[in-house]
Amino acid sequence: MTTAAVRDGQRDEDDRGGLRAAFGGLTTRGRSFLAAGVAAAVCAYVLGQADLLRVGLLLAVLPVLCVLVLHRTRYRVATSRRLTPQRVAAGSEARVQLRMENVSKLPTGLLMLQDHVPYTLGSRPRFVLDRVEAGGRREVSYRVRSDLRGRFPLGPLQLRLGDPFGMCELTRSFSAYDTLTVVPRTEPLPPVALSGEAVGQGEGRQRSLALAGDDDVIPRAYRHGDDLRRVHWRSTARYGELMVRGEEQPQRARCTVLLDTRRIAYRGAGPDAAFEWAVSGAASVLTHMLERGYAVRLITDTGSSVPGDGGDGFGGSGQDAADAAGLIMDTLAVVDHSEGAGLSRASEALRSGEGLLVAFLGDLDERQAALVAGMRARAGAAVAFVLDSGGRQAYGSGEGGPPAGAGGAAGERLRQLREAGWTAVAVPPGARIADVWQGAAGGRPETAQSYGGRS
Repeated sequence: MTTAAVRDGQRDEDDRGGLRAAFGGLTTRGRSFLAAGVAAAVCAYVLGQADLLRVGLLLAVLPVLCVLVLHRTRYRVATSRRLTPQRVAAGSEARVQLRMENVSKLPTGLLMLQDHVPYTLGSRPRFVLDRVEAGGRREVSYRVRSDLRGRFPLGPLQLRLGDPFGMCELTRSFSAYDTLTVVPRTEPLPPVALSGEAVGQGEGRQRSLALAGDDDVIPRAYRHGDDLRRVHWRSTARYGELMVRGEEQPQRARCTVLLDTRRIAYRGAGPDAAFEWAVSGAASVLTHMLERGYAVRLITDTGSSVPGDGGDGFGGSGQDAADAAGLIMDTLAVVDHSEGAGLSRASEALRSGEGLLVAFLGDLDERQAALVAGMRARAGAAVAFVLDSGGRQAYGSGEGGPPAGAGGAAGERLRQLREAGWTAVAVPPGARIADVWQGAAGGRPETAQSYGGRS
């Protein structure tokens, strides 16, 4: 929640500039009255009509008087904005609640509130508030919704003051604003055993010493309160003091998601474009793997890694999984096309022992396919979803239609990846993320294609 306050009227050194701004707030009615008054005064002088002069003066003075009164009116108004929630999925709604409080000792006149909202979130909300008593408060709310990912500022809030005759309107802007983060859509994925997944990678935890069993064979000195059943008698006899077997801290299984963001690898734009499907797919997989207990990280073709390169670079193990998920989703909310032509930086960012590697790829040429094939040696298991960005149907439309197998150059790239050990799946337009994920479990591309477009 953000709070700001505005006060009508300026100090003496600001009165001159504020007065000019006040005259700039004359409405069409006020300008018409002023022009008519001046014209009547000129005609009265030319014709020598005193009555017409009085009428002209009345018409000209009324808007000027309204400007002066409105300019000198001193309201002290405080506002706050509450955004619930601050992070929403694309296509979902968020509620914005505005609260205005009159903290002065005088009642206000007619007030008009307008909040600045980007056009992607809808039209600008406007509210008209009647007289607000001294110390009184008013609350209004509106909803925003976006089908596009991104970070969108809400605000600043504008307060418009008007006189009873409608001659002048003054606008005061608050400086505070909030930010709505629209993250990619995610789909719940079924828990499947992916083909080629390394032993110890599934369901979260693995031991660093496979032959050590549940207890680490490296002993340590006995501490008060240790279970005597853990005494390691051989080490006790060797060192001459009571030794126990220490428990090994388990390591979480790892999952790395590679997102291809190259502009040349995708065609089309909008919420149903192939690139948006890839972003949503990456978000769904990362969320799913975090729920299964994996330590995850996101890598793009630019070589950037999220959560980061500190420590082992994985999130969800050393830090809270919710924090890792929030950081990754915030990154995916603003990820955009890169101008790079290759995946070499992504290959350099991968290290040995990546665990499970899931890649969302656009169009690949022969060189890039060979580069991706070489990444397989660094992971215990690897799954690649290769999108057909040249398809006529929209991704995410759910209309699918008869699936078609990848042929020509695209089929050759898939064959190259499969020969290198990847579970490579051609994703047709209209395919649902959950169905393609389910289809990849058996490592049979025809299974994934048969799911395409089913709702």
